[in-house]
Amino acid sequence: MAVPKSFLWTRRILLTLLLLFVLIPVYVMLSSSLKNLQDVQGSFKWIPSHLTIRPYIDIWSTVPLAHYFVNSLIVSVSATLLSVAVAIFAAYGVSRYRFAGRRLFTITVLSTQMFPGILFLLPLFIIFVNIGNSTGIQLYGSRLGLIITYLTFSLPFSIWMLVGYFDSIPRDLDEAAKVDGCGPFGALFRVVVPAAIPGIVAVSVYAFMTAWGEVLFASIMTNDSTRTLAVGLRSYATQNDVYWNQVMAASLVVSLPVVAGFLALQRYLVAGLTAGAVK
Repeated sequence: MAVPKSFLWTRRILLTLLLLFVLIPVYVMLSSSLKNLQDVQGSFKWIPSHLTIRPYIDIWSTVPLAHYFVNSLIVSVSATLLSVAVAIFAAYGVSRYRFAGRRLFTITVLSTQMFPGILFLLPLFIIFVNIGNSTGIQLYGSRLGLIITYLTFSLPFSIWMLVGYFDSIPRDLDEAAKVDGCGPFGALFRVVVPAAIPGIVAVSVYAFMTAWGEVLFASIMTNDSTRTLAVGLRSYATQNDVYWNQVMAASLVVSLPVVAGFLALQRYLVAGLTAGAVK
């Protein structure tokens, strides 16, 4: 059946408008990052008359951006690795074994996604402070506390998604591995995990992006030495002025790792999300 030309033109127009909706803010950010502060604060010009890379040089000295970058990288990578490691074992147990409380565990994991994250802010703050007072382990204001916080956010979704992906892998592969002499862990790491790479990559990207761009908990649970990029960008605003050109330049710089990683892992991400959704 031939598709009407009116439908094709309507689709093209809508896609063009959507593309402009996405690209125009990116262009404004890029052009503003290449202007002097006076030009940014004045009337906006679509074609700048004078371009400069000075904001990209000044962003490293105006605030300790490199230190914030290291903090974000350590926290995001650690939270991602822990989330994926725990999710693999938990999802494998739920997918392959039948045990008392299995259904309750699955429902509990999913129910945590129904609550807004801000509800956990005060309880986590109180828990971290009490742990520090009673044991001397300082979680509040530390990278470890922030890693644990982000782990609680990404782990439920990671488990749920990997359960759906592991369910789509035939159990015959596990049985064949056990016949060849593998135990449960051998079957998991030699058979199931290699077959579940797209799903694991998908949850890894999700966990990393959750930790990389989070602002609310990072603004409360950190101090000057453990501040992350999402919070550190606010340092470009002072009592007297806001360095908008440097804010735009820093935003582009800190977005590059996430964008590059997403583009490099896009095919795995789509395959993992699709498999989990279908299951």
